Parts: sequence; C-alpha cells; structure tokens
Amino acid sequence: MRGTKKKTNKKVAKKKTAKKATKKTAKKVATKATKKSTKKTSKVSKKNTSKKKSILTKPSKQTVKEIETAFVDDLQMLNDGGIKRKRKTQGASLDAKRAALRARRIHWNEDKKKIAVDMLERYTGHNFEDFQGQIILTNFHYYIERFNALLADHKYTQGSAFKASSSKKAQVTIIEFGVGAAMAALIGELLSVVQPKAVLFLGMAGAVHPSLKVGDFVLPIASIRAEGVTEHFLPASVPALPTFKVQKFISQILVEHGHEYRTGTIHSTDYRFWEFDERFKARLIEERVLAVEMETAALFVSAFVSKVNIGALLLISDCPMTKDGIKTKKSAKGVFKKYTDIHIELGIEAMADIAERGENIRHYHW
Repeated sequence: MRGTKKKTNKKVAKKKTAKKATKKTAKKVATKATKKSTKKTSKVSKKNTSKKKSILTKPSKQTVKEIETAFVDDLQMLNDGGIKRKRKTQGASLDAKRAALRARRIHWNEDKKKIAVDMLERYTGHNFEDFQGQIILTNFHYYIERFNALLADHKYTQGSAFKASSSKKAQVTIIEFGVGAAMAALIGELLSVVQPKAVLFLGMAGAVHPSLKVGDFVLPIASIRAEGVTEHFLPASVPALPTFKVQKFISQILVEHGHEYRTGTIHSTDYRFWEFDERFKARLIEERVLAVEMETAALFVSAFVSKVNIGALLLISDCPMTKDGIKTKKSAKGVFKKYTDIHIELGIEAMADIAERGENIRHYHW
C-alpha cells in the first residue's frame, strides 16, 4: 500500500511541475509578442511624429520672410476704393506709406481739393479769389463787425455756415467759423486750398491758473487734445502744436505794443458746461494747464496736417474755476466792451505786418 501511494504522489507532482512549466513558457511567449508589437507601434508613432514635426518646423521660405519682416502700420485705411493699408514690413517702400497719407490730404488729392474749394466758397459766401494771404479766425461776430469798421475796403459775405470779410489793402481775411472742435477742424483743413502765409486764431478761454485774470493774453505753445476730433488726423501720441514762427511773430507784436502775455499749455475740450464738475476741474489742475477752451487743438492739428501755418492769441474772458468767476451775460458785455477791440486790432496788425515782415516757413513733405 505504501509503495502504491508513493507512486501516485510522484505522478501528481510531475503533473503540477509540467503545468507550471507550460504557464511560464506561455507567459514568455506572450511577453515577447507584446514587446514586439509595442516596438512596432512606437516605431510607427515615431515615424508619424517625425513627419508631423518636419511639417511644423520647416515653414516655407515665403512664410519665414513674412514673419521676419512683419511690421504693424497704424495708418490703416478703409476698403472703400481708396488705398488699402495692410501690415507693412520694416523694409517696405516709403512711397507706399506716403501714398496712404497723401490720399487723405487736400494738398495731394486733386479730387478733394476741388470739393474743398467749392465747400469754402459755399460755407463763407466768398469767391475763392477774394481770400487774402493772411487769415484771422474767430468765434464771435463782433470781431467781424470791428474788422469792417476799421478797414473801409472790406468785402463782407455770409455763407451757409460761416461769415467772412476781406481787405485787399491790408491783405487780410477774417472768418467767423462758429463754436467747437468739429467746425475748427473743418476750417483748418479747408484753408489748405488758399495756401495762406499765416493764420491766426483770436479766441477766448477760461482761466485755470489762479494768476490769470480777465483781459490777460495767452499765447499757447501746445494744447491738450481732449476734443474728440483730432484722432481722425493724427495718432493720440502726437501733440497739438502751433507753428512756432507765427507765435514768435505775434509775441513780437505784443511786446512792441507794451502788452504782457502768458505762454504755456492749454486744454481743448468738447465738454461745454463743465463749470460745476469738480472731477473735471481736478483734472485741469493735474494737467498744469493755463486755460481751457474748445477749438485750439483742432485748429493746430488740422492745420498741421494740411500744411497751414497757424498760431493763436487767446483772451481770458472768465475765471470759471471759482463760482463767482463764471461768465454771465453781464460780465460778457464787459469783456467785449473793454478788451476785444484791443484783441482784434492786434490780430489785424499782426497779420498785415506778417505779409511783409514775417519769415518764410518751410513745410516738410510727408
């Protein structure tokens, strides 16, 4: 019995050992097969990846050239039949850039020039031939009345939007163009067709600096562009400046007549009734401006891009930073009675003299 049991146990042990060996062999075969398939898959994926990489990392020469020479041009024009501005390269032709600028300017665009002449005649009632080489701009009709009283040979007209008067003897034209930056920018641009030697704006302003008083003269060297119109002419980073030689000549006339004046930066706004807005007042103080008004920045910028020589002589008409200093009907009459005659007479003399004594002014070709 014992011998039989031993034989049976040996057979069972052999069977178990055989099964284990079979399982190990199967595992090895499966592992090898898995490794082979994994290697094949990785090789295929590597090939595909390398192909994709080669596509991504090898752009065409044309693409490389465009990337290397990319340059953003902020003078982008509308697709309305005019010149189409795209992103230009740093090495792009300057002629193309100039062409885009000139297409919008009266002195380079013959079609626009014809319309400008027609518009100037229609708005002022003046014949084009009657405009003189020196021009005074004003917001107030009294200045034209005073001009007519001082110059016997005046020719006065009233158009659809403006009023104008010219004296051939004095070689001066005065234009009343209204109030606000929009009309100021328009007249500044239209005057390009006249090609005047000099333009002078005789405007009024409210005092911001406490040292200024009613009747003082301000000769602005710059104006802050807060009127919303000049963005159509130049980028916001470009300052609104007068023509230096015109301001220099006006300052000489003031000194010759014994008049004191202040020079500095002013603020041009489209916000008319700001006198009770404390936030706006605080802004004016932070800007360190001498005075505030509505037209000067628009005139300076539109005239500059239109190659018109322009200056400004402003009369302080009120002191609106204080409640008692705000202009009223009564105080306005006092200003016109006491100070405006001097203002217009200085303007007429300055423009009459600049025709003979004024220096020639050179314009750059943009």
